[in-house]
Amino acid sequence: MIVEIDQPDDPRLADYVQLREVNLRRLLEEEHGLFIAEGDKVIRRAAEAGYEPRSFLLAPRWLDTLADVLEKWPEAPVYLVSEELAEQVTGFHVHRGALASYKRQPPADLDTLLGDVRTGRIAIFDDIVDHTNVGAGFRAAAAMGVDAVLVTPTCADPLYRRSVKVSMGTVFQVPWTRLTSWPGDLAKLKAHGFTTAAFALTDDSITLDDLTARQDPKLALIFGTEGHGLKPHVLAESDLTVRIPMSGGVDSLNVASSAAVAFYATRPH
Repeated sequence: MIVEIDQPDDPRLADYVQLREVNLRRLLEEEHGLFIAEGDKVIRRAAEAGYEPRSFLLAPRWLDTLADVLEKWPEAPVYLVSEELAEQVTGFHVHRGALASYKRQPPADLDTLLGDVRTGRIAIFDDIVDHTNVGAGFRAAAAMGVDAVLVTPTCADPLYRRSVKVSMGTVFQVPWTRLTSWPGDLAKLKAHGFTTAAFALTDDSITLDDLTARQDPKLALIFGTEGHGLKPHVLAESDLTVRIPMSGGVDSLNVASSAAVAFYATRPH
């Protein structure tokens, strides 16, 4: 169902309005249960993961490239626009000229996720507010074979457009859910046999090498917000506190970089 549109205020484009306005988008996307995929690769990965599109917003040159995706969902309208019009609607230059609005899926059940682990490793992102870091964290989790990602109630949305884009769509392939009680849900992890390892620079922390030497069969690796890190009550509820040894006068890594290092070091051998 291809529809050519030449007016930026066309109500059919409501899903794509002002994509850079985080607070506006959060309210709109929560209300309508949607998220935005940007770029042909991300659009394709969302479709392959089983997400149902509400609509597509495409420059004409993408019709052939995405033909198989569009044919799979013939009931979803395809809005054809110029790249200039896309910029007027979204508030930024959509350099790839391809966007799609997808329906969100119900959140995964926590106990089911914890029962389905294969490598024995999951990640928890606590109060990470930068969508770029969330997306990069998911990409690292996918690349290093982490079984699942849990995000705390105050963590940024993994399905916000920027998170999805930075993750290169890997947010669709790593099982995840949002915790509802934090740090109370750590009790559920312990009931499932997980050792909880919180990454922080504390006097009683062990090194990442010490952690890997333990060879815990199930590990939940916890990473905190940019700048201040994990709160004291989260550290108190965790089994271990872990640090990544630094040199060169550097005291810490970006949270997504820390996660990538930890995921690699704790991978099964």
